[in-house]
Amino acid sequence: MTPADLEKRPSLITRDRWLEITRIIVVGVITLLFWGQIVPLSVLFGAVALGLYPLVKTGVLDLVRERKIGTEIFVTVATVIAMIGHEYVAGAVLMTIILIAEFIAELNTDRARASIKALIGSVPQTATIRADGQERTVPLAELKVGDVVLVRGGEKIPVDGTVVSGEGAVNEAPITGESMPQEKSRDASVLAGTVVESGALDIRTDKLGGDTMFARIVSLVENAEEHQAPVQKLADKVAAWLIPVVFVFLLGVYLVTHDLRKVVTLMIFTSPAELGLATPLVMIAAIARAARQGILVKGGIYLELLAKADVVVFDKTGTLTAGAPAVVGIHPTDASFTNEALMRFAAAADRRSGHPLAKAVVVRAEEMKLSVPEPSAFEMVRGRGVKATVEGKPVLVGNGAFLTENGIVAPPLGREQAGTTIYVAVDGRVAGTLDLADRLRPGAKDAVARLKATGVKKVVMLTGDSARTAQQVAAELGIDDVRADLLPEDKVNAIAGLQQAKHVVAMVGDGVNDAPALARANVGIAMGARGTQAAIEAADVALMTDDLSRIVFARALARRAYRTIQENLYVGVGVVHVLGITAALLGWIGPVQAALLHLGPDVLVFVNSIKLLRVRIDS
Repeated sequence: MTPADLEKRPSLITRDRWLEITRIIVVGVITLLFWGQIVPLSVLFGAVALGLYPLVKTGVLDLVRERKIGTEIFVTVATVIAMIGHEYVAGAVLMTIILIAEFIAELNTDRARASIKALIGSVPQTATIRADGQERTVPLAELKVGDVVLVRGGEKIPVDGTVVSGEGAVNEAPITGESMPQEKSRDASVLAGTVVESGALDIRTDKLGGDTMFARIVSLVENAEEHQAPVQKLADKVAAWLIPVVFVFLLGVYLVTHDLRKVVTLMIFTSPAELGLATPLVMIAAIARAARQGILVKGGIYLELLAKADVVVFDKTGTLTAGAPAVVGIHPTDASFTNEALMRFAAAADRRSGHPLAKAVVVRAEEMKLSVPEPSAFEMVRGRGVKATVEGKPVLVGNGAFLTENGIVAPPLGREQAGTTIYVAVDGRVAGTLDLADRLRPGAKDAVARLKATGVKKVVMLTGDSARTAQQVAAELGIDDVRADLLPEDKVNAIAGLQQAKHVVAMVGDGVNDAPALARANVGIAMGARGTQAAIEAADVALMTDDLSRIVFARALARRAYRTIQENLYVGVGVVHVLGITAALLGWIGPVQAALLHLGPDVLVFVNSIKLLRVRIDS
């Protein structure tokens, strides 16, 4: 975050917070003065009433609106009991420390949310537009769809749009999590909140304000808290039934010991305050961390399901594979042709064709850094291939029937076909063949292996492709179960069958095409959701890029978040409170010491939760 962003960030110490600080100081000072016998008991009672006011107000509202007895009621009762038992200083100190603890907890929660927004980034509030040959800076609110915005090196892009002129390198990390800047030129799409690191771009405005991908990401992250994880709901339920049990327990202790001081001490350690803090803060931090990596998680429930998933189902085309043909094999059959020479003639003949197979040939030649000549003649024959003249020689690139129709005998392949095979004939004779297939997505094999290492019991591939093609892909990637020749409803049925076998299923697909299967899975993960609103809506988790390693990261983050919640509950709440209750029952500590110790779990839970924003996630 830049210094400018920091300056624009609103202060966390609001007017209401200043009032709370003043209230705490007044109560604390009067308590000290009473302890020093400088002010009378009546003044202390006034200070206690001042301190209890916000606690009573919040407690009563919770009781009336939500039928919930919360920490505020606990503290109020404990303070009143302390006063009745003539533990005046202990009661006042207890209340003051609880006020401080709640103030710190609320402040830290707001700071966490502010950190989330800072982590995601921001969008500039002004834009430089070009109109009638003039440049002028206008507020973002005055922009209209179709306006051309100028963004120079070092500036943030304020809109989602399309480059109409200029070239530049754009850092898309705030949206997609991509660490390397992406080169942008005419007709490239760009997103609000990303940064032009070098060059300059003229961008036609396509989406503004709340319609931009940036705004949708911020909205999803902020609203993700509404979708509570089961463990979070469980904590709320436990807190609801724990309070009546605690009151019965305290009543029993008093009837046995007749010691109000001990009851007050026990009330501090039986407060369920940390249960309410143990899970939400973890989910906020984890969802924000995911968003910074270009992973949108719609709520804590999906993080927990992803952590518990023991079966991961992949769609094949466009998910495990690139969804576009690529040259996967080069086979010269004429001794006078090398791989490079064969590709050079094939690419020269195909460079004017718009067919997907022809484009794949040209792309492979570019990858091989070949100098591809321009054909002097070109003809495309529908359903057959292309005919061209390259460096004075006739060249045919197409299927076997195309060669036969032109009087050239296509030799038998003598090997098992991998996808589609096309022939290349130069100067009247076959020079070789090219194998084209849907190329595996980079990192797919590694992603499958790493998912298994995190406890995934089975990786399944569902595809509408033929069984032979599917088995080839599965064998190369190490996939356990392959189901081919499937219609969309067959994929849904396959997932339902896995769920009936008591598996928690995560489904990974390319968004819109796999929407029914994504919806049926326990957690649906849509890849390549950048700029695709429908894909974001269809899935529970949406990846802004097609990088399969993001799925591994999301799974590792989910497991880390779930483990952090368990640590908060077992250590931050369970161990500390059990030890505190034991010490109170044995008479080792009193109300003041208990109130001081009560700060420990609050701080521990907060620090343990918020570390998810920065800690290294080993995926």
